[in-house]
Amino acid sequence: MKRNRYAKWINAGVAAVLTSAVALAGCSGTKDSQSQGADGKKPEISATVYDRGLVPQEEGTIEKNRWTEWINSNGPVNVKFTAIPRNDATAKLTTLFASGSAPDLIFDYSNVLRGQLYTQKQIKPVDDLIHQYSSTYKQLLEKYPILKTVAAMPDGKMYGFGIINGLQTNHALYIRADWLKKLNLEPPQTTEDLYKVLKAFTEQDPDGNNKKDTYGTSLAYITNQIINAMFQNVKWVVEDGKLIHDWERSKAATAFKKRLYDEGLVDKDYLTDKSGQKAQQDWVNGRIGMWGGQTTGAAWLQIYESLKKNNPSAEVIVIPLPKSPYGQFSPTIQNPVQITAVINSEAKHPEAIMKYIDFISSETTGKTLKYGMEGTHYTQGNNGCPVFVDKEKEKQLSYAGDFRMLFSPALEGKCGKYEETLNQDNPQEKEFYSMMKKANEYYLNPERPIADITHGEHMPTPPDDIQLIDSSIKKQIDDIWIKAIVSGASYTPEQALADAKSLWDKAGGKQVDDWYAKWYSENKDKALLRDQLYQFK
Repeated sequence: MKRNRYAKWINAGVAAVLTSAVALAGCSGTKDSQSQGADGKKPEISATVYDRGLVPQEEGTIEKNRWTEWINSNGPVNVKFTAIPRNDATAKLTTLFASGSAPDLIFDYSNVLRGQLYTQKQIKPVDDLIHQYSSTYKQLLEKYPILKTVAAMPDGKMYGFGIINGLQTNHALYIRADWLKKLNLEPPQTTEDLYKVLKAFTEQDPDGNNKKDTYGTSLAYITNQIINAMFQNVKWVVEDGKLIHDWERSKAATAFKKRLYDEGLVDKDYLTDKSGQKAQQDWVNGRIGMWGGQTTGAAWLQIYESLKKNNPSAEVIVIPLPKSPYGQFSPTIQNPVQITAVINSEAKHPEAIMKYIDFISSETTGKTLKYGMEGTHYTQGNNGCPVFVDKEKEKQLSYAGDFRMLFSPALEGKCGKYEETLNQDNPQEKEFYSMMKKANEYYLNPERPIADITHGEHMPTPPDDIQLIDSSIKKQIDDIWIKAIVSGASYTPEQALADAKSLWDKAGGKQVDDWYAKWYSENKDKALLRDQLYQFK
């Protein structure tokens, strides 16, 4: 995509923003000798960006588009972006590091990968860089010292940069309220209630077309994860003050899924729907009555809009997760404090990278990459938060999220929450807003905590030998539970439990269990565990 393609757009639309952004980017406390070369050119760095396949064709590619042009026109450096497939990020990044071709600045959410790169000495400590060359990010650390805690590695130094999201939802359980009304049912309060509702959705013609063409739900992707959360099927749980590897919850969740599968309450081809696209289409087309989806972002609003377009009379509500014999929990939430970037130890210009981090983490840059230009892309809504002018302008920002992985939504206050950007004058956006507010009420409540002991990105990274045991048999154990779901009477959850435990023991699983138990015993008073996550509300 040619640079001059956007020249007119940039000059006309962003002059005011550019002035403040450039000023902000240039205010680091120590002058960087590399920020301007002898030839007057900016230094060059390389950085990764997730490729989610969301860039409209007319916008270019994730590596070169209007926002990469904007960043390079107004930032303190020129950035060469490398696309990383989001669904295969760890494998791709591992390959790049192994080949010595990893970019200077790595954006990734995986704490496991960060731990591995630290162990292999492939990423830099950043304490001194921040002290010498930063102003903007240094101020963020001073305001939110928890960022130092979560970025620290065993040697006590920080190995990464992060953001403060605040407490926000991620997954939600959506259900067709109009189907409940038609069948004279109440929203399910327990997993047994849920079974009865899903059975009715499948067998009692909730859409009124006199055809047996509906399912209760799906067992694919996010819905599957939500069912696991209902039963606290998360592997590591705390009992009597100790961290244990629990198996009974896995058996209970498997038995529930098997019941749905055996009775035809779900599509039996769910195993081929690894990304949940088939389930999503069934939801949009009015073929399933309960679905697990995400809450934030234009893509999830668009799914709701598509459902309403196909089924204008559809009524959708968000419900709390039904209570199981193990308690009542909430689905996974966004990580309130998140490490999102690390520096390659082979990077040649760390000072320039630090200046770019100041630029890209600034409030001015972050808002530009989130909302675009005031008057062009957005206006101020009645609540004081930006609202997109129209769908076409919003589409121009739809893929820009991964360029702002160092912008802290908490800096925006209430406007940092996705639902506050929805247009209340648009009926469907208003309906979606109401669902998001209910999701916040239900899922950000410590009385119904997330099922895990903490957010997955705050789990510890075990030594390589422990990781090897765990990872080498993970798929085999997952396959055992799946076999129990799909095999009818020939293979029961009880048999699966016995086989899974036997495989775990033979592979040396006790070493893994002991390592995690020891870690919890030594760190439970200082690690960022589940109860501490709710302080960010």
